[in-house]
Amino acid sequence: MGCAKELILEHGVEKVSMDDIARKAELSKGTLYLYFSGKDVLFSAICEESAARFSEYVQSRLEDGISGLEALKRYWVSYLETFGESEDLFILFNMRHFLAPAGSFISLEENAGTASYVFYYLLKEMIEQGIRDGTFEKDTESCLVVRIIITLFSQAVENAAKLPRTARKSALVIDELKTVFQIILRGIAREGIDPSCLILPEMNVISKLEKKD
Repeated sequence: MGCAKELILEHGVEKVSMDDIARKAELSKGTLYLYFSGKDVLFSAICEESAARFSEYVQSRLEDGISGLEALKRYWVSYLETFGESEDLFILFNMRHFLAPAGSFISLEENAGTASYVFYYLLKEMIEQGIRDGTFEKDTESCLVVRIIITLFSQAVENAAKLPRTARKSALVIDELKTVFQIILRGIAREGIDPSCLILPEMNVISKLEKKD
């Protein structure tokens, strides 16, 4: 699957064919089809692998006893860190749009048991936890907020995917994503929450990444 990922990152998911993947992997097309019956099957497997990586990374940042607000902030920080450090999110959201262009939310919500569903479910549970613990407004619609956040994920990836790969780690891109998310937090946070709790921490990882580039 590594060869397929590399081609997708370079050329975009729509332009990659099974022939291209077979050539890149130095396999016959017939051999590739022994492992994956079609392009959609291969891309779904890649999507699941990328979602699993991200979900595991997020869960490693969480701990018992934190509020829904704090959990959601850590989720977004994980997203920003991964956005700069890893190509998995570009793979995941480009794949999701390709596989279900008109129903990406439905496919996430209904695919219980898959890594993609865990991606969706983690967000939903954090928001509902925040409603229970009083850090979010009681009338917050968790599913609606999840959809807004996933839309932001997708739009950011779509825009960044048009840039050269090295430019995707831009501090300007990361800072814009931070600002947008902080606006979302203000919209769902309970009235009276300390404003400092609605600000994401400084992203030291950005400067490190830029030095590497």
